[in-house]
Amino acid sequence: MSGRVFATADDTRAFGADLASELRAGDLVILTGGLGAGKTTLTQGLAEGLRVRGPITSPTFVIARIHPSLVGGPSLVHADAYRLGGISELDDLDLDASLEDSVTVVEWGQGVADDLSDDRLEIVLRADPGTESRTAEIIGHGERWKDGLSC
Repeated sequence: MSGRVFATADDTRAFGADLASELRAGDLVILTGGLGAGKTTLTQGLAEGLRVRGPITSPTFVIARIHPSLVGGPSLVHADAYRLGGISELDDLDLDASLEDSVTVVEWGQGVADDLSDDRLEIVLRADPGTESRTAEIIGHGERWKDGLSC
């Protein structure tokens, strides 16, 4: 779909806030990238844009958190598939039960969360060693994202 470069963590958050304006209940966003690539930072921006209750921290040890809307919009479900052994353990989280009513973000979800929805946005983040710079490859899957993003 497209690629972006973010010079700082604040730029990554700002993109997340802009992206939130295009998201709606039922959307699935899969974030992929190494440690420190900006997955949680991007999610913080999404949360700001969606205006959900925070704080947004890495869900690695909790696996999934639900952040309710402060303005009557969709909740943000923030999950981390890093410690999961596969799709069966993701199924145990029952994310598909809240998928229709929430914006669902799954860190480390590539190859694990893909089956949650045919319509999903995948963002692959890469950090530039020694700087705060990050690149993001944004790939839309399914009918929902066939026209790309406007932000």
